[in-house]
This record gives sequence, C-alpha cells and structure tokens, in this order.
Amino acid sequence: MLQLDIRHRTGEFMLDAEFETPSGSITAIFGQSGAGKTTLVNMIAGLIKPSEGHIISDGHTLFHSEQSIDVPPERRRIGYVFQEGRLFPHMDVRRNLLYGHRKNPVLEFGQIAVLLDLEPLLERRPNTLSGGERQRVAIGRALLSNPNLLLMDEPLASIDVQRRGEILPFIERLRDELKMTIVYVSHAVEEVIRLADTMVILSAGQQAAVGGVEELMSRLDLFPLTGRFEAGAVLAATCQGYDAEYGLAELSFAGGTLRVAGPEIDIGTRVRVHIRARDVSLMLGRPELTSVLNIFEGTVVEIAETDSPQVDVRLDIGSPLIARITKKSMHDLNIRKGVTLHALVKAVAIDRRSLQGTNAASRPG
Repeated sequence: MLQLDIRHRTGEFMLDAEFETPSGSITAIFGQSGAGKTTLVNMIAGLIKPSEGHIISDGHTLFHSEQSIDVPPERRRIGYVFQEGRLFPHMDVRRNLLYGHRKNPVLEFGQIAVLLDLEPLLERRPNTLSGGERQRVAIGRALLSNPNLLLMDEPLASIDVQRRGEILPFIERLRDELKMTIVYVSHAVEEVIRLADTMVILSAGQQAAVGGVEELMSRLDLFPLTGRFEAGAVLAATCQGYDAEYGLAELSFAGGTLRVAGPEIDIGTRVRVHIRARDVSLMLGRPELTSVLNIFEGTVVEIAETDSPQVDVRLDIGSPLIARITKKSMHDLNIRKGVTLHALVKAVAIDRRSLQGTNAASRPG
C-alpha cells in the first residue's frame, strides 16, 4: 500500500495531493498535460523532494518533512517505467533486464521472461525491437529490481495506437498474477477505464477527485476534466452468455443485461463497459419496434447544463447511465429530475476497447 500526503511548490505552480493506493491494485493518476502527474510520481520515486508532507510505501516511510526523512531513490524499492523505456542501446535484452537486478525470492528472471513474452527477444538489441517490445523489456527490468511498488509514467505514450492494445494485457497480468501495486500515469481515458481500480484526478496541480473508476467516470461535474467527447458511464459487468449466431455478448450488470456486438468473451469474465453519453438516446415511453437491442428504464437523478446547446442527463437504471442530448430535446420531452425515461443503447455503439476483462482474459472477436 502507498500512503501519500504531499505539497510542493515550483514557482507559481503548487501541487497538492493526498491519497492511498490499495495493495495489489492499479491506481491511475489522470489529468491533462501540465496537471502535475509526472511531478507527482517523481516525488514518489525520490527524484523530486516535496516541500512538505509524507510518503509511506508498504509500511516504510520514504519521505517525511517533519521527521527529516528522505530515503534515496535507490533504496526505496520502487520500479520506474518511463515513457521512452530508456534501454541501454549497447546491451542486448538479456543484459538490459539484468541491469540493476536484485535477488528476489518471488520473481525470477525466467518467470518475468515468460510473463512478458520476452524469451524470443533475449539476444536482440533495443534498436531491433518495436516500441511495444521495448516497453515490455523496460517493465521486465523494473520488476527484476525487486520493487514493492511499480511506477509507470505514460508507458504507452510513445507507442502507436494500434500497438497499445498489445501491452495492456501484460500490465493486467502484473496486477492479477503478481499482485503488484502499480501507480499508472495517463491522460488517455480508455487506458484508465481498462486498467485502473482507483483513479486520482489532477487539475493544475490540485487533486480534484479520488475514487473508483466507475464512480468518478459517472460524475457529471468531472466531465470537463475526464474529457467531454469520451465522457459517459462505466459499468462493472460479467459475461453471462454469448450468442454465436448473431455475434452478441450478453453482459450482466446491476441494471440488467447488456448486449454488445462483436467480442466473444469467456463466460464468467468480469469486464468494464464504457457507454459514451453521446451514444445514449432517451424516450418517454418504451419503444415497440426498434433496431436498438438495449432498452433500460430509469429515473433522472441529475441534469448538467452548459453554455453549449447540449445537456448531460444522468439516469439511475440500477447503475448510473448518462445521456447527452440537446436542450431542445430536454424541453420537448419536459425532462427534469424524477422523471422516468427509457434509455436506448445500440449494441454496436459500445466502446469495445473497455471489453477485455478486469480480472480475466477474453478472446478477441
């Protein structure tokens, strides 16, 4: 577990953060460029000394301003994966992995090589590797330093979008198989939704919110920080069936059953489902004949208006669900708090990037 309560001033910029990370989980530090994400993880690593506060990892105090404790970076037992990987170009993969290696009774070289699928790469040099392969080597090197905590500072930022999906399952395996505690920095909401258990949102150095991913992504007041285009509800669900004839996964969640086109997911797999607000339509009555396969009855619990012609409507359907509609539609349907509506979600509109499983692997469709 990581316990952190720090403040740090650099010129006019003030960073203020306080949170705890559950052991064996992934905590995402999320925010736009300039929010202070990298400064925060550099303070955890010991590369920057906070102005005041404390940092405690696995019961060991790494920094405490009042007690004059500031453990050097090399003694903090923290692995750090940077954006670029930072491999040594004159060393092959094997020697890069073993650099800084510390004897570990739990994680052995062979185990890490298998876990990260590095065995075919051991004799190669970094300049012959793809971006994704280099980052897997960087992750392996960090793990072989025998850390209590792994910091990952936007590890996919330098990798092509098409290749990022190859790395995400390996990061999930670190959490699920090794029970590694990870602090994961990102400004990509799709990475956070898929990977993180806890989310810390930073804005201009200030901690705007801390909580579970499903909770924070469904808060209308945080949409300016989480990104309005991708904004929407995140649901925790379990695959209960798959219709092979029509290629539909059936996902059970607190609000009922959601049908999703495309991915074939193993029965019992737990997934997160990201339903964008822009992909949800509202009706006063239940439609009789429609091509939309997902129809949920719910009550309006919150409406967020902006200066734009659009409004965000949060429904309670047993789980939060958010719809983005025009102000004209809100007026024409007389939508207000307490009104019962039907929400329509196309099976083909659901964000498939979030449907890879939070604790189990799934097969691509």
